[in-house]
Amino acid sequence: MKKDLNDFDFLSERLAVKGQAYIDGRLSSGKKESDAGQTQQAFSVKWEALKEESDNDQETWKIFQKDWYLKLYGFETEDSLRDFLSDKPLIIDAGCGKGYKAAWFAKLSPDSIVLGIDISTSVIEASRRYSEIGNLYFIQSDIAQMPLVDESVDFISCDQVFHHTPNPPSTLAEFRRLLKHEMFLCNYVYAKKALPRELLDEHFRTAVHGLKEDELWSLSDKLTDLGRTLSELNIEVDIPEIKELGIKGGKQDLQRFIYWNFIKCFWNEELGREASVSNNFDWYAPSIAYRYNLNEFITMSETAGFEQVYIHQEEACHAGLFKAI
Repeated sequence: MKKDLNDFDFLSERLAVKGQAYIDGRLSSGKKESDAGQTQQAFSVKWEALKEESDNDQETWKIFQKDWYLKLYGFETEDSLRDFLSDKPLIIDAGCGKGYKAAWFAKLSPDSIVLGIDISTSVIEASRRYSEIGNLYFIQSDIAQMPLVDESVDFISCDQVFHHTPNPPSTLAEFRRLLKHEMFLCNYVYAKKALPRELLDEHFRTAVHGLKEDELWSLSDKLTDLGRTLSELNIEVDIPEIKELGIKGGKQDLQRFIYWNFIKCFWNEELGREASVSNNFDWYAPSIAYRYNLNEFITMSETAGFEQVYIHQEEACHAGLFKAI
């Protein structure tokens, strides 16, 4: 039987749970600010819609996400990540969703305690699904106000979540509060896109917030169909560079050109329809989705008390491994 978190000697002075959090079987409500509450609802709906019947962790999209994680944060192989985690007694997966990355960390580092923390009700399903992993626990909490004491954590991973928090600089300050000196943070932010895409995203996101969750799923379905239709045209176009709008020149697939410059209509044949619809839902459902250029991301991190160890750039994102200083 899994031990209560407070039964671990090294954790007894690190936990500061005050009744607002869900810990593997106990749930009580906490204060919800409007923006954070909307994000909580959006992702609770998402994870419930994607509720999995199988306990098999080898689905294509999970394999893709794990391989991408290694690339994003500078780990050459899974063994490199295992070595990195092995001397980290307390690990947090901040914004853990359904918990598959938290479970991955826990299996790679069985001598660590891993806490999967998420504002949504996904932690309830995650707790059930991964109940057999003895060093893994789940807490329902806002990652910008986590229930642990200062300088108590050895590693925080916040993958593809940070930009959905109401005040990212404040969330970074919370990560720095929790991390011990010279311990590590993996963090990811959306990258700013071409100006037409940025303008349309803001307008579109505001316009759709009057929709119900099932209507948002229907919208995400249609955007996925649009992406798939454009992709299957298999048309390459030669685009002139328009620096003033941030539009890159050169030969580009039509779907990619429209995707990067005008509207999010994600489609990936390898990942499949469900993952593609979820990707589009992620973009439009939460009311908060900040984007940054690389300099803004690094400067914000340095201001919060982090130095960069590794930085990765893609058109969609910036990600990095940082050390608390």
